[in-house]
This record gives sequence, C-alpha cells and structure tokens, in this order.
Amino acid sequence: LQERGFELPAQPEDEGCAVRWLCFSALLCEHNPPARAAAGYRHSLFIDGEGRLSSCGSAAEGQEEEEDESSEEEFPGLLGHGEGVLQLKTPTRLPSVPGGERAIGVAASRYFSLALSANGALWSWSSGEDGKLGHGDKEDQWQPKKLEDFAAQRVVAVSA
Repeated sequence: LQERGFELPAQPEDEGCAVRWLCFSALLCEHNPPARAAAGYRHSLFIDGEGRLSSCGSAAEGQEEEEDESSEEEFPGLLGHGEGVLQLKTPTRLPSVPGGERAIGVAASRYFSLALSANGALWSWSSGEDGKLGHGDKEDQWQPKKLEDFAAQRVVAVSA
C-alpha cells in the first residue's frame, strides 16, 4: 500500500493481527469503504455500500509441534475465493457473490464464514467438519453456498 502512496496508521497496541489491521486500513483508503465488517480468528469479511462481499486474511494457521517443528492447519475455503486460496493480504471481492444477491450481514468464526442477503437468504462456507456449515453433510465449501433448509424462511441476522 505504501508503494501506491497510502500512508497507513500505526497498528493499535490492542490489535493482535497485523493482517486484519492491514485489511481494514486498506478498505478505509478505498472510495467505497465497507458498510459492514466481521473479524474471525485470522480473516476478515467486508460488505461494501453496494452489498458486495470481500475477504482477506489467512486460511492457514501455524502450529508448534513438540520437536520445535512447525506445521500449518488449513481451513479450506475460509476466505471464500475457491480451492487453493489460503491467503489474501488485501480485501478482495469474492468471485461469486452469492446468487448475485446484495449482502447485508456477515459473520466470521475461526472455522467458517456466513453471509446474509437482503432477501433473507443465508450462505455459509469453509470447513464442513462435524456438519457445522448446515448443508446436511460434512463437505468443505470453497465458496459461499446457500443454506437450502432456510429457503422458506427469512433470516434477519447472522452471528458466529
């Protein structure tokens, strides 16, 4: 960002994630700042003023092993950009905005992400372990997928 002429404010002492701070700061520099934001453990989700989703952060986290070796645990699809996308350093629009619908709410957890559309549809993506995405299976979702069990209902809020 500094190469593009943006001067970033110093990271606050109480903000432990440099990537999340960088993503948030970058969005503030855009002409269309976020209307909504949600922060997970290592990733962030944003909705701009036109209802488009963006994400940034990391879908992998390092772990210390007993023999001073490190490994990474991956959370497939956490960023919602498709297979193999494990890190985005700046907010990037999701390639397939849920059904072309306008997003009005987002929620982020350590393991999955949620979005709510203006017509009350609910979308989830990332690790499907233990059925936590609500699609009736344990499949990982690399991009947002509509929760069909809520199709006849109008969801009004999301939280993770």
